[in-house]
Amino acid sequence: MADIKLVFGNKKYSSWSLRPWLLLRHFGIEFEEIRIALNMQQTPQRVREFSPTGKVPVLVHQGITVWDSLAICEYVSEELLGGRGWPRELKAKYRARSISCEMHSGFGALRSQWPMNVALQRKMPRNAELDKDIARVEGIWNECLQSGGPWLFGEFSIADAMFAPVALRFYSYQPELSEGASMYVKTMLAHPAIKEWMAAGAAEQEVIKEDEVSFLLGEPGWV
Repeated sequence: MADIKLVFGNKKYSSWSLRPWLLLRHFGIEFEEIRIALNMQQTPQRVREFSPTGKVPVLVHQGITVWDSLAICEYVSEELLGGRGWPRELKAKYRARSISCEMHSGFGALRSQWPMNVALQRKMPRNAELDKDIARVEGIWNECLQSGGPWLFGEFSIADAMFAPVALRFYSYQPELSEGASMYVKTMLAHPAIKEWMAAGAAEQEVIKEDEVSFLLGEPGWV
């Protein structure tokens, strides 16, 4: 049994959970998966068995508990990968950190209007706030990919893990994208770990209505 435990939520919906899970899988680090379904009555209590926040994801390793997706990715890079989670070149490293933090704290319209749902493919209405977020994501991707790709800084890094849920949102909601951004989404979708995550998410039975398009659009069928 691996001495690393990653506690996470529904693979169908949990964008924060995907990030550290993908980083661990990409680098071949063995870990125990502890999936706790979100938005259930017992969810906060179950998660608090591992973390004081009552939220996922949470990583537990050798008596150390780390919560928050970016903090977990930092821990994995520093303690398990010898710093390989970030690009090696200094300028690229801090650019990768900057865009990861921007993703972590921003893009409110994209998060709220287009929640991650790996079992979904359907175009959705857009407004100015959402268009602004999409344009910013495209700008980040296109600029970073000028280094040659296929990942944002050539080789896979924490920055790619942080933007993976956005690529899956674009898969689900199908916005028109530039050629570079479209290729990046295809690169992400082709990753074996992403294929595994999406297949598992699509097979889940729990439904979080707030993350379903029909509920967001006020369509009938929801109480």
